[in-house]
Amino acid sequence: NAEERILDLLLPPRSSNVQDDFDLEDSPDTSADDVSIPTSNGRDEQSLRTREKLRAQLREGKLDNRLVELEVREKNFPTIEVAGPQGVEEMGINMKDMLGNLFQGRTKRRRMRVDEATEYFVQEEEERLIDMDTVSRAALERVETSGIIFLDEIDKIAGRESGSGPDVSREGVQRDILPIVEGTSVNTRYGMVRTDHILFIAAGAFHVSKPSDLIPELQGRFPIRVELESLTLEDFKRILTEPKNSLVKQYCALLETEGIELIVTDEGIDAVARYAVRVNEQTENIGARRLQTIMEKVLEEISFEGPDLEPKRQVIDAEYVSREIADIVKDQDLSRYVL
Repeated sequence: NAEERILDLLLPPRSSNVQDDFDLEDSPDTSADDVSIPTSNGRDEQSLRTREKLRAQLREGKLDNRLVELEVREKNFPTIEVAGPQGVEEMGINMKDMLGNLFQGRTKRRRMRVDEATEYFVQEEEERLIDMDTVSRAALERVETSGIIFLDEIDKIAGRESGSGPDVSREGVQRDILPIVEGTSVNTRYGMVRTDHILFIAAGAFHVSKPSDLIPELQGRFPIRVELESLTLEDFKRILTEPKNSLVKQYCALLETEGIELIVTDEGIDAVARYAVRVNEQTENIGARRLQTIMEKVLEEISFEGPDLEPKRQVIDAEYVSREIADIVKDQDLSRYVL
C-alpha cells in the first residue's frame, strides 16, 4: 500500500552486508544483542526495527517535511487539433482515445515532501482498485434511465418566422435540438447514449419573444409550462445571507485579505434588498443580478481605499447604504447605467 511504498523510499531494502546509514532520531545504539540476521525478504532484524520506528514517526507526521525522490507518471496529453466534418472537439476526443495509451507509460523523477508523496501514492492505489470500464457502463446506464438535461435561456433561439436575418439561424438551432429531445443516439467518449428516457427541462425569460415563437415540434416536446414569480424582498435577503458563498460572505472574505474587518448588519442587508427591488421596478428587472451591482457600488469606496483605510473595522448599516446609493436610485437615468 501507500505507506509501505513511502517506507521503501525512506529506507530502501538492502543486502545484509550493506551498512545502514539512515539518520533516525532516537534510534537505539547498536549493542552486542543487535546481531544482523538476514530474513527472507532481504531485510535483517535491525532494518525491520528501524522500519517500524519510521512507520511510527510517519503516522505521527514527524516525517512530512522530509524530501523523497520518486517516479511519477506524466498525465499531460499533447495538444492535437484536427479539423474535420465532425468538428474539432469531437475529433479531439477520438484522438485522445486512440493515442492515449502511447503516452501513459512515460515517467519522470520528482522530488516532493513525504506528505505529498503519500497523497500521490494513495491516489495511485485508488486508481488501481477502480475498474473504469465498470464505472463507465454504470454511468451510461444511469444517464439513460435517470438523466436530466437543463437547457437554459432557450428564449434566445425563439423567434418569429421570416425569410432572412437571425431568425433563420435560430430555427436551425431548434431543429438541431429537436431529435435529441425526441430521442436519438448520441456519440460520447464513453459510448453511445440513448436520450429516449432523459428528462429535458428548458427555461428562459421570454422578455422579447414568447414560448409560442418556438417551432411547433419543439413546443410539443415541452408540454408542461410553469411561470415563475418575480423575486420578493424576502427572497433577496435570503440570497444575500443563506448560500454558502453568498455575496456578503464573499465581500467579507475579499476585504479580509486587505486587513479590513467588514460587518454587514441586518439593517444593512435589508436596505440593500429594498434598493434592489426598487431599481428592478424602476428599470429592467434583472432579478438577483441587481444585488451584485448594488453591493459593488455600496462597497466601492472601501474596496478602493483597501489597506490604507482607517479604521480597519467597517460597519455597513442602513444609513451607510443609503448614503452611498440613495441619490443614484432617485435618478432613474443614472441608476439605469450605474446600478
